[in-house]
Amino acid sequence: MPFTIAIIGRPNVGKSTLFNRLVGQKLALVDDVPGVTRDRREGEAKLFDLNFTIIDTAGLDEGPKGSLTARMQEQTETAIALADALFFVIDARIGLTPADRAFADFARRADKPVLLLANKSEGKHGELGAMESYALGLGDPIQISAEHGEGMGELYDAVSKLVPPTDDEDDERDETDEERANRPIRVAIVGRPNAGKSTLINHLLGEERLLTSPEAGTTRDSIAVEIEWKGRGFRIFDTAGLRRRSRIEEKLEKLSVADALRAVRFAEVVVLMMDAQNRFEEQDLRIADLIEREGRALVIAVNKWDLMDGNPGQISMLRRDADHWLPQVAGAPIVAVSGLMGEGIDRLMQAIVEAYAVWNRRVPTAALNRWFEGAIADNPPPAVSGRRLKLNYITQTKARPPSFVLFCSRADAIPQSYLRYLTNSMRETFELPGTPVRITLREKANPFAHKRKRPN
Repeated sequence: MPFTIAIIGRPNVGKSTLFNRLVGQKLALVDDVPGVTRDRREGEAKLFDLNFTIIDTAGLDEGPKGSLTARMQEQTETAIALADALFFVIDARIGLTPADRAFADFARRADKPVLLLANKSEGKHGELGAMESYALGLGDPIQISAEHGEGMGELYDAVSKLVPPTDDEDDERDETDEERANRPIRVAIVGRPNAGKSTLINHLLGEERLLTSPEAGTTRDSIAVEIEWKGRGFRIFDTAGLRRRSRIEEKLEKLSVADALRAVRFAEVVVLMMDAQNRFEEQDLRIADLIEREGRALVIAVNKWDLMDGNPGQISMLRRDADHWLPQVAGAPIVAVSGLMGEGIDRLMQAIVEAYAVWNRRVPTAALNRWFEGAIADNPPPAVSGRRLKLNYITQTKARPPSFVLFCSRADAIPQSYLRYLTNSMRETFELPGTPVRITLREKANPFAHKRKRPN
């Protein structure tokens, strides 16, 4: 189990900025508005030769029992319980506040090593605020600037007394085929706001890991959680709800949407979650099209199925609707679920595993060209401007998603309708339902192009 450090403190002192600095990328959303972070977020931190797990938390704040603020604090308390040590962060430019003093007592009661970090210490005002922090009784403050990377050497000296150095040799060795096969499948859960994404993941985990609320927009960051199902590992990303671009006005929501789109690009399988009572709306179709353009395997989950009337034939209707509205990913698996009641969860996980296998599929070249000859014989390519189009052969260049190169004459003249015919025929023949299929056209070199015509 890696050494774990939780970053705690009141809202807007720079916890997420420090988290991003330590993990080496902008994973956590950062904004001047307090309370951006709501769920706890984990990452693999590296500080020179030290490697450890870092947890970003919501700002410590008080609220009535059962409120979103109170549940955010419960998430922070869980992070503290999981951690081996704490970074208690204050804003050195503002100096100590009553909230800092109250939560310093909270940190002391955790009975774990606490490093006091005076963030935003650059400049004269930061120096004065750092001196004030001695009054908290948490030891000498470490003056840092998470935004500018100042004070990382001093932070290293303090952390190195807690975390043993690690050997980088294991990190640099090549990944074996067995390790690659056992690597967790990266899954992003996306959809419109309030489709029930966080509720579904909480049921998978068996705990209230992610904050949920009837109010749309509760999730802001893309939070990654690890689960295991039937011996297979999954790394699942909960994302912010995706609304139409015209309705996104606030800067914070724009950041949340950008974070969700990054999760889609990082994922291998994307679960598009729809509300059973309002399914296949325009925004659902736009999101599905985005997933196809990014080349990710798609699984459609129709949530809140427990609210439907249960008439026979409903599942068949879902299949027909999916193929009608999403022809570009024909055959994509569609599963009716209830994240709240836990219905259909096993079917959803099985669909993810199967979609991942299809996304990685390679078609033997001999079988591919036998199909190709038959497809052309059944439906020859049309003549364009009185000239016949010649299709020579096809080969698969890569998987993830299945991608092919078709060698032909006059690539710019082949109609898109004929490429769709080939794509759909390939899906049916080689069982590639739902996954994006890429066909790139390449003109075969003319062996006589270099010869000049003889003069008359």
